[in-house]
Amino acid sequence: MTNPLLDFSDLPRFDAFSPDHVAPALDELLARSRAALAACAAPDAPLTWEALVAPLEDATEQLGRAWGIASHLNGVADSAQLRATYNAQLPRIVQFWTEVAQHEGLFTRYQALAEAPVFATLSAERRRVIEHALRDFRLGGASLVSPARERFARIQEREAELAQRFSEHVLDATNAFTLEIEDAAELAGFPADALEAAQAEAKRRGTKGYLLTLQQPTVVAVMQYADRRELRERIYRANATRASLDAAAPAEEAARIELDNAPVIDELLALRAEHAALLGYPNYAAVSLVPKMAESAQQVTAFLRDLAQRARPFAERDRAELERFARDELGLDPLQAWDLSYASEKLRESRYAFSGQEVRRYFQLPRVLEGLFGLVEKLFGVRIAPDQAPVWHPDVRFHRIERDGALVGQFYLDLYARGDKRPGAWMDDARARRRRGPGVQSPVAYLTCNFQPPPAGQSALLTHDDVTTLFHEFGHGLHHLLTRVDELAISGITGVEWDAVELPSQFLENFCWEWEIVRAMSAHVDTGEALPRALFDRMLAAKNFQSGLQTLRQVEFALFDMLLHGEFDPAGGRSVQDLLDAVRAEVAVFVPPRFNRFQNSFSHIFGGGYAAGYYGYKWAEVLSADAYAAFEEAGAAPEADRRLAETGERFLMEILSTGGSRPAIDSFRAFRGRSPDLAALLRHNGMVENPGRNHADV
Repeated sequence: MTNPLLDFSDLPRFDAFSPDHVAPALDELLARSRAALAACAAPDAPLTWEALVAPLEDATEQLGRAWGIASHLNGVADSAQLRATYNAQLPRIVQFWTEVAQHEGLFTRYQALAEAPVFATLSAERRRVIEHALRDFRLGGASLVSPARERFARIQEREAELAQRFSEHVLDATNAFTLEIEDAAELAGFPADALEAAQAEAKRRGTKGYLLTLQQPTVVAVMQYADRRELRERIYRANATRASLDAAAPAEEAARIELDNAPVIDELLALRAEHAALLGYPNYAAVSLVPKMAESAQQVTAFLRDLAQRARPFAERDRAELERFARDELGLDPLQAWDLSYASEKLRESRYAFSGQEVRRYFQLPRVLEGLFGLVEKLFGVRIAPDQAPVWHPDVRFHRIERDGALVGQFYLDLYARGDKRPGAWMDDARARRRRGPGVQSPVAYLTCNFQPPPAGQSALLTHDDVTTLFHEFGHGLHHLLTRVDELAISGITGVEWDAVELPSQFLENFCWEWEIVRAMSAHVDTGEALPRALFDRMLAAKNFQSGLQTLRQVEFALFDMLLHGEFDPAGGRSVQDLLDAVRAEVAVFVPPRFNRFQNSFSHIFGGGYAAGYYGYKWAEVLSADAYAAFEEAGAAPEADRRLAETGERFLMEILSTGGSRPAIDSFRAFRGRSPDLAALLRHNGMVENPGRNHADV
């Protein structure tokens, strides 16, 4: 037990971890897993759950938990040694899971179990696990024969390697850029805390004055508040060309080429096309959609284009208003890409008489967490309390969730941006719920954000967007932690259709716009007073500010992703940039400049799990808005507290706790009593629906 990665008795031992532990742990765990695989796939093994499914599940769960620790640290505590170790071991992990997916003997045994009389005696959850496994065998190439089988295995290994390389390039390109500012006057308009953070960063790196980076809090501060147009342009260009040949000065040619993600994208797309062809699908989108709610790429693109058509009049109005304001009030004509956030913030302040920085002074992280936890406790009948566990950074916090005095789950909070941490916000699982003998293994989650760190000795301040992000990720966490499913393969978010997995996260965001919730979690950093109702009302009036532009932006990303994986020919004459330009011409009302290389840092689809799946954010937003409408209806009814508690309990029972034990659409219908309706989404976004066209095709 000297290797902490082989200790599964409790929580991960981050305080004892070293990259040197990874390889020997995998040696042991891969050997155990392969032994279990051989035993389960043996022709004479009994056709029972206990002989066929459980032993391999036990072994591979330990493998997944150990590798999950290394993978998590690779994302939040990057180092040269860990990166080298991770990249060296990644092919072994991919190779093993490819072996499982393609194992003809195991596939045959699962098929035999599904056809045997004993299958009908299994629980509904266990039958669903086996049905999912058979689907995944087919998607994993179990039906292929040599040499296609071997080629498919090499493709999967290379895809994983390229996805990791893509993410590393984005992180390294982000960290490679710094801009030294000596005179504070050049940072006119900067919020005080952002100015302090830039000064602290300069001091930390041994330079004078102020140091700007491409960490997201810095980029947002510059783009929204920096008065100097030249500074906004410089940061915009650096951020929009990360991991591309435009990302650095000509003198840094070698570094530019090394971090350029364009060749990575090209190779990934070619491999994904071949991947699909080997499985007998016309394109990668068709493969991606097999385990999702959507039935076809055509259905998705029709959904996105319909949404774009509905949003366009509002987006064009937004553009006209912004251009007029920027010209008349700010002297910005023509309006450039690096002016949009700045001019939008000024317009918001002018129209609604408040600024994002004014609001930010009311959202201290400890108070926001207190409000978030209180809401969850009220809705779902649980208790959230601080807990103790080894962590990977001093800023990380750990909590537990209890219900009726019993442990339900635990979670880590890692909320601040760091140079060794990849950008973005996400939830991942450290351990999933499953029944083990007479007891239950409780789930554990990682919740990660990249908020601006606080000055020493002070509380971190969050923008309202930050608050919404925190609620979003916590919604994912609840989906993982509040499950009541006992089978590992469909517990929590596992086994849930990927285009439905955003339902709980987007659902929880809605409470960031409820007065009682906002009042309870706000306290001014200087006075301690709650956010004034008058200021909240102005925020609420501004809630759908530029909602048309924001909707089209998300549609642009999603349509690009779906067309890239559904219609684009990697071997054809068009480039990825050509396709993105065409999508922008169709959808965008503000077209980015030619040098913009957004795709080179689009980690969702090239470095994460959202290839041909980014549409899921908007798809699931239909579900989440309609689900939240049930709480709106309960709150407007007599005996609102009782109705809200009852609605929360139903949401817990029918959505959060069911995991992948049944189709997501069945869970939604069980909660709502009907199919989804697009009207709530349009209403929440301030867009008037077209009568008679409210029913969403999901």
